[in-house]
Amino acid sequence: MSKFRRDARGFTLVELMVVVAIIAILAAFAVPNYLRYGIRARRADGQNLLMRVANAQERFYATNNRYGTLVEVGFNNTSSDKGYYSVSVLPASPVTTFIATATPVTGGPQAKDDCKALTINNAGVKGYSGATTNGTCW
Repeated sequence: MSKFRRDARGFTLVELMVVVAIIAILAAFAVPNYLRYGIRARRADGQNLLMRVANAQERFYATNNRYGTLVEVGFNNTSSDKGYYSVSVLPASPVTTFIATATPVTGGPQAKDDCKALTINNAGVKGYSGATTNGTCW
């Protein structure tokens, strides 16, 4: 009788390496897609912030017949609820118009978003400063 049995069960090293290679290939596709999904999901934080600023500006305009600064419309904190975006408002010279901009926080996870800064103006026109391959920015 030989020292090794031919009918022994188990995996060879080659079989294990094939499985590891398949898992690595699947992970190479899955991880970037997951990261892009996270960026797209966090973009809603900036969109929500801009919509709240635009609504506050319209309420302020209805009372004062002009658009105001962030402090005048009740925004003492310029960052979004989850902290991914910061907001600024650029009122025009006769303050009958405004442009609100939500910029991703530098060094945060949204800094890699291709949409860059999101904007909305007094007419409700929504925009962005970058170019995206990750869904629509709004």
